[in-house]
Formats: sequence, C-alpha cells, structure tokens
Amino acid sequence: MSYLIKNDPEIAAIVSHELLREEHELNLIASENYTSKAILEATGSILTNKYAEGYSGKRYYGGCQVVDQAELLAIERCKTLFNAQHVNVQPHAGSQANMAAYTALVKPGELIMGMSLATGGHLTHGHAVNFSGSVYRAIQYGVDLETGLLNYQAIYELADQHKPKLIIAGASAYSRIIDFEKFAQIAQQVGALLLVDMAHISGLVAAGVHPSPVPYADCVTSTTHKTLRGPRGGFILCKNNFKEAIDKAIMPGTQGGPLMHVIAAKAVCFKEALTPAFITYQQQVIKNCALLAREFINRGYVIVTGGTDNHLFIIDLRNKNITGRAAEVALEKAGISVSRSCIPGDPEKPWITSGIRIGSAAITTRGMREQECIAMVDLIDDVIKHHTDEIYLAKIKQSVLRLCDAFPIYAE
Repeated sequence: MSYLIKNDPEIAAIVSHELLREEHELNLIASENYTSKAILEATGSILTNKYAEGYSGKRYYGGCQVVDQAELLAIERCKTLFNAQHVNVQPHAGSQANMAAYTALVKPGELIMGMSLATGGHLTHGHAVNFSGSVYRAIQYGVDLETGLLNYQAIYELADQHKPKLIIAGASAYSRIIDFEKFAQIAQQVGALLLVDMAHISGLVAAGVHPSPVPYADCVTSTTHKTLRGPRGGFILCKNNFKEAIDKAIMPGTQGGPLMHVIAAKAVCFKEALTPAFITYQQQVIKNCALLAREFINRGYVIVTGGTDNHLFIIDLRNKNITGRAAEVALEKAGISVSRSCIPGDPEKPWITSGIRIGSAAITTRGMREQECIAMVDLIDDVIKHHTDEIYLAKIKQSVLRLCDAFPIYAE
C-alpha cells in the first residue's frame, strides 16, 4: 500500500475504505467469500506484467517460461482436486467459462436448456437478455412452485419434447443437492450433452460434502471466488474428447491473453482446497447454513424448499410484509450484506423480489460458528421488524460491529 498511497492517494483511500467495510460488516452474500493473504499476494504480484496468449509451451509471445510453470501447476492441482481429465484455468470469470463451453459444445442458433433465473438459475443459462439466450435458442426449466424443488420427471419431459443439444445443470439460488446422475440420464435419453455449472458449490464438491458432477457431465464450469475461496476467476473441466474444442473456445475463441497473476492465485486456491483444514471448513459451512435456516423457521420465516443442503437458502418474506429489495436496503444500513432474490412464482418484479438469499461461506471463513449464527438471525429478525426505524437500525449496526470485531478477516 505504501506505493499506492504515495502515487494515488485517492485509490489508496478507496482500498482502505473497502477493507474497513468488509471487516465491519456481516457478509451473508452467497456468491462472495474472503481469500487468504497468500491469494491476495499472488493476485497483486508481478505476474500481472506478462502477456501470455496461448497455452504453456505454445505461446504467441516470448518470455513465458516462468508463467508457464504457474499455469501448469494450477492445472495439475485442479485436476487432482476434482479428479478431472482436462482442465482449462484461463477463463476470466464464470460467465466467460460458460461462453467458451457453449462455443465448444453447440453451434449458434442451436437449442440449449437451462434453469430459469426466476427459479434459481443464472443469466448465462439461457436468459433472453444474455448472450446465452440470444446467440442460442433457449428453453428454461424451473422448480415445483409448491415445494421449490427440481422435478426431474418434468425436466425430462421438457427435454424430450424439445430435444436440446445441450442441457445445463447448476444454480445460483437453489438450496438442495442437485442429482447430477439424473441429469446425465436425461441428457442421454434425449441425445443431449450435459454441462454442469458448479460455480456456487465447487468448494463443497472439492471437500466431498456435495456430490461431484465430474463423473456425469461432459463439461463442468465454475468460478473460483465463491465457496472455493479463491480469486475472482473461472475454470473449465471436461472429458478428454472435448479438450481441444474447449481450449480453442477460450483462446482464440472468446478470450485473448490470460491473467497470469490470477492464474497463479488460482493455483494457490487449489492447493489450499487440497488440505484437511479446507474439508473441516466446508463441513462447518454446511452446519452454519442449516442452523441459520432452522433458526429463521423457528421465528416464523418461510424458507424456500423448507431448508438447505448446501451453503445457501432463500427466505420468502411475503408473510413479513416486506420486499426483498426493502429488506436488502434495511439490512445494509444495519451493516449486514445480503442479496435480494426471486422466489418461485414471484409476484414482484426481478428488481424488487419477494425474497432474500442467505449464504454462510464468508461468515464461516471468519471463524463464526453456531453461537454467532443464532445471534445473526436475531439481528436480521430485528432489522426486518424495524426496517423503517433508522435510529433502531443504527443501534443494530453497533451490535453487528461488535460481532465483526470479535472475528477479524485479516488478523495480524
């Protein structure tokens, strides 16, 4: 920071303020986490200087012999972590990983089928405003509106009716274990390829607390910055028969030079995820999330699907007479970060929503356990009950600050 303070005090101040914000707020956003200091150091390293279009040993620039080692190390560690045949660690983000995977597996204008955003899917799974819904024809499956659960028979019937070339499994707001074997059976029955987007659950999969999609999917995409607790970025796993198509789809298909500093940080992330401590961490993520959901239910909240098997769940706030947007704003005033979320069959607009999404990965990284989770539910419940009382919200923020101070993210 000393060079930054000297050369650009405005940006240095912004960085310092963000550190304070993260240290002083409870982060329950399911798609966020905190990296280790080692990952921060790798991400901010001198490797950012190197342009390295292409792949190790086959670059379009000279001077890549050192950064080649970083990429090869990231690949080998990722292969070991997920028992994958082929790995590409160059995607800049999860959306770029999905774009490249689609480019490799299907042609523009062909039919893909993914989970709708409104029921827990992702923009890149075929939404009309995204490349996935404009470059490709797309149909969407959802969940049972009563239970909030995936209905595999209904998914099969939809696939059998439309015969998509590619089926996409995976979600950004689904709290139950996804049966990848059933998805593979559906894909095989209708003659489709199967892609699994495990961005949210990749850390759980790595630790063995969620079934792996790797044995069943033709291709698996992911981010590194959610439950995997790495830098912001993506990667792709695939079977060997798709490796050339996947690599060409990344470079030269959809990206140029890879971010070598981020790839080095991914390598650190994969090494950390191969440790026993990471398994213990993910087990606690599951425990914390299940406890949070139960405590909300005990206080009269409605949880979509009735609970959770992973690191997140959705609260349906309609019986609390508050929208997801209003709850998100009030909670932020009290120092608690969540993301608003649609519920199945949501009567509100996507910008407003009837729910909020709660995730346990970031608070677990801080070392918070069962006792702190119960305290958090009490705080959130108080915010919901008094969401229009600015003075009361300010008082709650002081309680949040005391809890955060007891569990620093980056303790010396």
